[in-house]
Amino acid sequence: MRYYFLAFLWISCSFAEPIIPLPQYISVDQKKAKLGKSLFFDPILSRDGTISCSSCHDLFNGGSDNRKFSIGIEGKIGNINSPTVLNAVFNFRQFWDARAKNLKEQVLFPIQNPIEMGNTIENLIKELKHSHYEKMFQEIYHDGVTENNIADAIAEFEKTLITPNSPFDRYLRGDKNAISEKQKEGYSLFKQKGCIACHHGKNVGGNLYNKFGIIIPIKDNNLGRYNVTKKEEDKYFFKVPSLRNVAKTSPYFHNGSIKSLKDAVYLMAKHQLGRPMSDDEAEKIVAFLNSLSGELPKSLTE
Repeated sequence: MRYYFLAFLWISCSFAEPIIPLPQYISVDQKKAKLGKSLFFDPILSRDGTISCSSCHDLFNGGSDNRKFSIGIEGKIGNINSPTVLNAVFNFRQFWDARAKNLKEQVLFPIQNPIEMGNTIENLIKELKHSHYEKMFQEIYHDGVTENNIADAIAEFEKTLITPNSPFDRYLRGDKNAISEKQKEGYSLFKQKGCIACHHGKNVGGNLYNKFGIIIPIKDNNLGRYNVTKKEEDKYFFKVPSLRNVAKTSPYFHNGSIKSLKDAVYLMAKHQLGRPMSDDEAEKIVAFLNSLSGELPKSLTE
């Protein structure tokens, strides 16, 4: 609860707009990003050559896979919903339980997870050295194919996956006709109801932890941050997800339990905020959330 109230206090005392536009450009090493792009879409990363990063993160459909739980090697089913990788560079930590400090650290977890890619770094390095990737790495990194360089290249590509030109970004930059009146009303309700306490900043979330079921507890087998810290106070705390492109990333929450965005709004209002939500209010908030869907990054369309 401490994270929630600190965020609420910050928002309450701030006179600035609580959501700011995404930057339209970030600095990227294009050579590394090109290599990282090839690796991201290549199932060579998995032990049996069947699963790539894009298997669970469909960049052309919101950056997730629209499954409750993703499918890994040998048809193994995961136990947590795959978050979008779009705009992940702006998250203050990676994964629902925030066990990775940044994109580069995040890369190696799914590669070695036995129910995701099921590989070992040693085996992957061997495979890459016996493929066309050996030359590609040598042209960029003086030490060629290494664990660090694999993670570095993929992370560099993931940095390019930003969607800064959503209707709401254009609205924040001064185009008052970029969103509809219904979406404007939805944004006002989003702030009035308290959603903004956790979903603010450039990524509309992704910058703090909060408890799942802060007002009314929700039955859940995943203990969240506790799995990392082993601190009792961290049970059921998760990284607050970004709401960028949220209209495209159903099902929702770490457990993929809700398919409808409107139902997700209702659940959050009840269990996180303890606030009543009419059908009309929920529809307006959903309309606002739809305005957060941005254009695909040039790194994908070029």
